[in-house]
Amino acid sequence: MKLLIVSAAPLIPKKKEWKAYGPYVKEMEFWAKYADEIQFCCPVWESDRGLLVTTIPFETVSPVVLKEFDVQSAAKAFKSIFAVLVNLVYIAKAMKTADHIHLRCPGNIGLLGCLVQILFPNTPKTAKYAGNWDPKAKQPLSYRIQKWILSNTFLTRNMQVLVYGEWQGSTKNIKPFFTASYKESDKEDVPLRKILRQTQDGSEPQEDIRFLFVGTLSEGKRPLYAIQLVEELRNKGYSVRMDLYGEGKERAQLLSYIQEKGLQKIVVLHGNQSAETVQHAYRDSHFLLLPSKSEGWPKVVAEAMFWGCVPVASAVSCVPTMLDNGTRGVVLTMVFDEDFNQLKKVIDDAGKYQILAEKGMLWSRHYTLDYFESEIRGLLERPS
Repeated sequence: MKLLIVSAAPLIPKKKEWKAYGPYVKEMEFWAKYADEIQFCCPVWESDRGLLVTTIPFETVSPVVLKEFDVQSAAKAFKSIFAVLVNLVYIAKAMKTADHIHLRCPGNIGLLGCLVQILFPNTPKTAKYAGNWDPKAKQPLSYRIQKWILSNTFLTRNMQVLVYGEWQGSTKNIKPFFTASYKESDKEDVPLRKILRQTQDGSEPQEDIRFLFVGTLSEGKRPLYAIQLVEELRNKGYSVRMDLYGEGKERAQLLSYIQEKGLQKIVVLHGNQSAETVQHAYRDSHFLLLPSKSEGWPKVVAEAMFWGCVPVASAVSCVPTMLDNGTRGVVLTMVFDEDFNQLKKVIDDAGKYQILAEKGMLWSRHYTLDYFESEIRGLLERPS
């Protein structure tokens, strides 16, 4: 079987090897296991441009090289007409020789792939929509067009569309999917954390309630909001600590805020760290805070749950599904007083905290890399 992958994710040549974005390569390894031949239809960069890349460990045929383009403004769209026309021809030729077509959406090239695949109704196809599938989400026009085409079972035939979360009113070809980080063999017994409060007479020490933020320090991830929740707990007499892992443009502003508010002893910015270091942080922390504006698959939420760390996350994308609307974590409303009171209630009820942690762990540990691989195998081996 020849598997064609149409994607905006670039390939980078390095001697006689190809490199690509690390997490993307890790996922495509599973797809490649069940294909006799794999071909990428995507842009090719001369250098990695700072992208976190890794060597592609499986054999590929020569890629179909696409031209990058930008249609976010009228001027750029006009200049991109030639690139679009050339790409449409290249994608069509590549799809004509494929036994299975796999689209990576959303994105400009994903949009072209969505259009061209209409010409191949008999070829088995899959599409992974890695963004927010929420029909109510405010998104660029190109994203909305892709979602409409993929959902239209008259235009899009013989395709399963993999999306994050379960959405009411979805067409029959829309398949709730997930992304995994850990194997079955990674499962270890992890004691559930306990929240120990100080006795009224102060005779016993109070243990820190540990909070964690993992992700880019950007406006979209709203790390300052997370810090302010922890700060308010400190102001109310709770013994707290917060560790932030990640880098980004907001780092300087966060440091300034921490110094201004005198939070240096309880809020620590660790920068980018290894997966092993972050994993230990999940195991040691009570709560993960993720007040993000937008997510596709919030990987850090699933990872935290795997290690018994209770997620406190905004209701974007599939987060409400992951947290079962509050039975496996805390769903933020992004109204500060409401969110603080939600969090405080969980902290003050040790029994509820442990129930959330246990339910989250059981749910997350179902979605392992082993299960992920079996699902991909089923997608590629299904009859056309």
